[in-house]
Amino acid sequence: MAAKSINTKIDELNAKVEWFYGDDFKLESASANYRAAVKLAKEIESDLMNLKNEIKQIEVDFSKE
Repeated sequence: MAAKSINTKIDELNAKVEWFYGDDFKLESASANYRAAVKLAKEIESDLMNLKNEIKQIEVDFSKE
C-alpha cells in the first residue's frame, strides 16, 4: 500500500474535525474519533518535520557547491 500524502492526511483530518460539528455526531463515538484525529495530526506533524529536515539537508548540499 502506498503511503498517503500530507495533503491527503490533512483532508482526512479536516473531515474528522468536521464530523464533530455535523449531523452524524454521536457522543458515544466522539472519544474514538477524537483519538483517531489526534493520531492523524501527530502523523502529519511528523511528516512535516521530516520534510523540513529533507529541505534543510538539500540547502546544506547546495551551499557546498
